[in-house]
Amino acid sequence: MGLGNPGEEYRRSRHNLGAEVVALLAERAGTSLKRSKEKALVAEVQWGEKHIALAFPQTYMNLSGESVAKLVRRHGIEDPHRIVIVHDELDLPVGGLRVKVGGGLAGHNGLKSIVQHLKTDDFVRVRMGVGKPPSSQQGADHVLRKPSKTDRAEFDVVVQEAADAVEVIAADGPEAAMNRYNR
Repeated sequence: MGLGNPGEEYRRSRHNLGAEVVALLAERAGTSLKRSKEKALVAEVQWGEKHIALAFPQTYMNLSGESVAKLVRRHGIEDPHRIVIVHDELDLPVGGLRVKVGGGLAGHNGLKSIVQHLKTDDFVRVRMGVGKPPSSQQGADHVLRKPSKTDRAEFDVVVQEAADAVEVIAADGPEAAMNRYNR
């Protein structure tokens, strides 16, 4: 699941990096995301022996859990370790990348919504750093604004790396991705 906000005005913003990763993964698999009744854009792909559902919830970020819960039910996912959430992270520097399983929400409203709907925080996260705003009051503006050209260049790289990390998670599990990307 790549988190973000629907709509052209949010495209390529810091908050939509997760959606960019999912779109890239669909492109790498030779397909595109299509509307689904679970309030998401979805592509189902085959990676080796594994059937993977890629999704970008079409709810706003703060309501991501509605779509994620519907997709989890539709695909019969019982083990939360099989759910990978790709999202922006204020607590990491611009271009930073970390993989983790479970843990705190760092004030991320999309993650709060997912935990509320799934009743667990034990899913895998691919966290992409967007840096902290100058003041805590500017958090929403910071993630929704278009980044500078310098930051955008960093984000273009981290989107590629995050897609690679998701592929490692799918092939070898979250521990392998943590060992590779959490340096």
